[in-house]
Amino acid sequence: MSKRVLFYLLTALTVMGMLLAACSPAQTSPEPTKAPQTGSQGGQDQPEPTQPPAKPAEKVTIRLTTWAGAGEAAELQQILDRINAENTDFQIVHEPAPDDYYTKVQTTLAGGTAADLIWLSQEWIANLASKGALLDITDYLKNDSSPAAQLDDYFPDVLKTAAYQGRYYGLPWIAQPVVLYYNKALFDAAGLAYPDETWTWETFKEAAKTLTKDLDGDGRNDQWGFTLNGWPPPQMFIWQAGGEVISNDLKSSPVDSPEAIKALEFYQEMIYSDVYAPPQATIQEQGFGEMFKAGKIAMFMGGAADDLDRVEGLDVGVAPVPAGPAGRPTFAWTASTVIAAQTKNPELAYKALVQLTEGIHGWKIVPPRKSLANAEAIGRIEPRKAASAEQIAKAVPDMRSFNILPRHQEWDSIFWGEFMDPLFQKKATPAELAPEIRKKLESVLP
Repeated sequence: MSKRVLFYLLTALTVMGMLLAACSPAQTSPEPTKAPQTGSQGGQDQPEPTQPPAKPAEKVTIRLTTWAGAGEAAELQQILDRINAENTDFQIVHEPAPDDYYTKVQTTLAGGTAADLIWLSQEWIANLASKGALLDITDYLKNDSSPAAQLDDYFPDVLKTAAYQGRYYGLPWIAQPVVLYYNKALFDAAGLAYPDETWTWETFKEAAKTLTKDLDGDGRNDQWGFTLNGWPPPQMFIWQAGGEVISNDLKSSPVDSPEAIKALEFYQEMIYSDVYAPPQATIQEQGFGEMFKAGKIAMFMGGAADDLDRVEGLDVGVAPVPAGPAGRPTFAWTASTVIAAQTKNPELAYKALVQLTEGIHGWKIVPPRKSLANAEAIGRIEPRKAASAEQIAKAVPDMRSFNILPRHQEWDSIFWGEFMDPLFQKKATPAELAPEIRKKLESVLP
């Protein structure tokens, strides 16, 4: 894969055989201390020897690996400290691995040294479940009344990313829909109304064109209406046009449909027209999100949890993404916690998983549960998002995740390396490339 495509993938989505070494089993407690008794021996009462006090059972260590950096790990540790204080039979020990995360996960699974609990983004679960690397928790869930174990409270399109062949291998802990961030000052200066639910692709394009300006008169634009470089994922725009990249039954990749072609033509036009967005070289030089934070970009499509609406010196609003010809579906970045299949403590690992999931649902937005994905809960969970909570909640009904394949990494490699990269470089049109690419994509379907 070219460096260009790696750049697109790294900036586009944060995204990231087998099995695992055991943690220490619980120690068996000695018999409880007996009260002294008396008995008759040689005409005298003789007390029985007193046994030493019982030692409390040692907690089983449940290892957790995540991609969390220092700040995120510190916040997560507060949740773990509370869980560990409330449980006498296990403790969760966090082993963050923010660098080369998925390489490390695959290496430890293959080498038998993986943690009990593992964070996985949606693209990885079917792959590892199909290889037997993950513990099937379906039957555990059936007998669990815990709130985080109630599958009917999860958004079905999010929950499916934790499933493989009708069985469940993890619990989602986040469903982060893409929303539209906009710089109010740049809109005010251009005399434009702020984005709202009435916006379509055409409204959006016209606004982006108006907001793209040569501010210093040197003949080159230095402010743009929008920016994209592989993020948001082109799949989102294909959905908005009424198309699909992987069918719900995982049997086809109709990237050559009229709807998909229309969406990709829109995507290609937005990327390669300086009328709407900065050139890719400028994005690479100045930074993708950094350009928005510097006030050089008027609109940015980011995740609901992004910090773009609390940048010092910027007055930033949040709105739903514009609607395409077939509606307003928005991509939801989704992740789950799973259990490695060869954990030696499956029951305790499952117990830890459910409690950890409940804890994260009170920390990360948007929780992937219907009962928690409302403006009031979002503002309570993340007070820094209180002003944006209502608009984020409006995006929730439209969010959807990818349809995931066991060989999803191979599918992605073809989609980005042989389809998106040539389109980004304008080496061909979507209509020219799509029919042949469809055949290649479908070669890795189940």
